[in-house]
Amino acid sequence: MTKFDEATQAIRVDDTTYDVCLDPGYSVGGMLNGGYLMAVILRAVVDASPHAHPVSTTAQFHRSPTPGPARVQVETLKSGRTAAFSRATLIQNDTPYIETLITTATLPETSAAAYTSTPMALMPPLSECVRLPDPKPESGMTLNAQMEMHFDPPTVGWLQGTPTGVPEARAYFRLSEPQDPDPYILALAVDALPPVVFSAGTRGWAPTVDLTWHLRALPAPGWLTVLGSGRLITDGWFDEEVEVWDSQGKLVAQSRQLARVGRG
Repeated sequence: MTKFDEATQAIRVDDTTYDVCLDPGYSVGGMLNGGYLMAVILRAVVDASPHAHPVSTTAQFHRSPTPGPARVQVETLKSGRTAAFSRATLIQNDTPYIETLITTATLPETSAAAYTSTPMALMPPLSECVRLPDPKPESGMTLNAQMEMHFDPPTVGWLQGTPTGVPEARAYFRLSEPQDPDPYILALAVDALPPVVFSAGTRGWAPTVDLTWHLRALPAPGWLTVLGSGRLITDGWFDEEVEVWDSQGKLVAQSRQLARVGRG
């Protein structure tokens, strides 16, 4: 079992209840990453489902859980031959923290698209991309150690005080520990980029309020390409859209989230 598999495992207690242990290694400024938390919930939901893959997930983040024991409560709403629908809640100390609606289905190992668009932006070669500096130990940024990301240089200009002025972020992504990407890693990937508002000139913690993502295909081994953009920043809110493409140039995940503009 890899570190990520262990950090996201859900242990069945009964037909509707799963014990989980939230890993402190997936924190951003002391707060657990939303993609990591979705992966934990999805482990439980898929185990309880007759289908193998989480094809659609909508999560509402009511509050931020802390590392340590928690549980996932799963309710099956409808189960059919091609899809099943579930409601799942992440609970800690008898308090609901994240509410989700999840559709599961079983996708083929390989498939040919009847139609596909092109990526929202083109990435330079991996050799021309840059890694972010390692965070200071006191920053609470433990997530960085769990993954390797190489960024399109203009989209991290905010680090040197030269943001592009456009909400955007683009990077190649994989886990630090060698592991082929799967749907749970994609749940992490869609929320792994720095908030796109950083590139628009805003810094600070930008908490996700609502995030929906779709698993479009099972990813091939190798690097993932994660492309993020925003459409509107207003009244303390911003949106973020993410596409994830696999090493074979296939669109494997899409997401949209609504978040608060960063503070700090």
